[in-house]
Amino acid sequence: MKIDWDRRTCARKGHATYAPDDPRLRIRLHAQTALGDVWRCLRCGDFVLGEPRGSGPAADAPLVPRGKVLRDLFVLRFLAVERAVRGVFIVLVAAAVWKFSNSQDAVRRLFDEYLDVFRPVFRHFHYDLDHSPVVGSVQKAFGYKHSTLLLVAALLLAYALVEIIEAVGLWYAKRWAEYLTVVATAAFLPLEIYELTEHISWLKITTLVLNILAVLYIALTKRLFGLRGGRRKFDEERHSASLMEVEESAGVTV
Repeated sequence: MKIDWDRRTCARKGHATYAPDDPRLRIRLHAQTALGDVWRCLRCGDFVLGEPRGSGPAADAPLVPRGKVLRDLFVLRFLAVERAVRGVFIVLVAAAVWKFSNSQDAVRRLFDEYLDVFRPVFRHFHYDLDHSPVVGSVQKAFGYKHSTLLLVAALLLAYALVEIIEAVGLWYAKRWAEYLTVVATAAFLPLEIYELTEHISWLKITTLVLNILAVLYIALTKRLFGLRGGRRKFDEERHSASLMEVEESAGVTV
C-alpha cells in the first residue's frame, strides 16, 4: 500500500491554500459549491471549503514542502536526527567522564580486580590482556589528572551543545543552522582524515564520506558562502518555486 505523504501532512498540519492575484491562476484554484467557496490545496491538490490561508502575488505564495523541497527537507531532518542522537551520546560520555573523574581510585581498583579475574580466561584463548591496546588505553586514562578530566567533560558538553543546536535548526530548515552544520562538520574533517592514517576502519571511512557528502550537499543546494549565486539566487529560486507550485496546482502550463 502506497502512502500519500502529502495528504498525511495535510491531515496533520492542515491544508495549504492560497489565492493568487493573477486571475488566470486564481480561477483554476477556486470553485463555488452549494456549501460555499472552496480552494485547492497546494500540497495535496484537494479542494478545501473555506477562506484561503493566504493571498497575494503568485511568486509570494508559501513554498509548500513537496516535490524537490520536500526531498530537501527530508535530508535536512535526517541530518537533524543524526546530530541529535550524536549530541545525546556525547552528553552521556561527558557525564561518564565527569563521574569517573570523581572516583578514579575506586574505578581503578575495580578494574584491576576484574582484570586479575579475566586474565587467566583470556590467556586460555591465547590473548594477552597485559598487551591489549584497549586495556592500555584504559590504564592510561587512570593517570589523567582530575582537572584534565573535568576539562575533557566540559569540552564534550560544549560539543554536544553545538550538535543539539544544529539538530534543532536543521529540523526547522533554518539557514543559520545550515551554515553552522557546514562549518562545524568541515572543521572536524582534518581530524577524521588524520585518524584514518592512524587506524583504518569501515566505520571511520563511512563517517568521513557521509560528512563530506553532507557538507557538499548543504553548501551547494542551499547556495551557502556565495556558491552558485549565493543568497540572492537562493531567494530567487524560492520565489520561482512558489510560482511553479501555484501554476502546477492550478494546472497551468507556462
